[in-house]
Amino acid sequence: MQRVLGIDPGLRNTGYGVVDLADNVLEPSLIEAGVLILDHKKSLEHRLDQLHRDLDALIDEHQPHCLAVEKLYAHYRHPSTAILMAHARGVILLCARQHALDVDHLPSTEVKKAVTGYGHASKLQVQLAVQSQCRLDQPPSPPDVADAIAIALTHARRLATQRL
Repeated sequence: MQRVLGIDPGLRNTGYGVVDLADNVLEPSLIEAGVLILDHKKSLEHRLDQLHRDLDALIDEHQPHCLAVEKLYAHYRHPSTAILMAHARGVILLCARQHALDVDHLPSTEVKKAVTGYGHASKLQVQLAVQSQCRLDQPPSPPDVADAIAIALTHARRLATQRL
């Protein structure tokens, strides 16, 4: 059995999804998903510290074998967004290292293609695909949660095909 923690980084909301991949099974099962909500009124330093503490507790609780995180994407029109996201990713990578977790960096287009069949799917399309694939009553919300589950599913499925 392998447990994968998928993370969709953010400085307001950091989505997470935990999936298990049983031995000799190709399809992972969703264990838990949610969002770490950071206080956007606080300083960047405070939010990064909060992210580290919350993620540390999440890893302690779920004991994943590895972590998958969305790769940083920078759009030339919004370079400051990429810089801020890099801060969050840095904390996530540090926390993974402190727990000796292997990390996989997945481009959002690869994750979207893996769960919806289209690399430029909308947030809603990802939410609906995750809802269907995980047999959930409602689409995961906010979209950060669906993205994190999609990241975890994509990495777990990659692990499943590697062991064939």
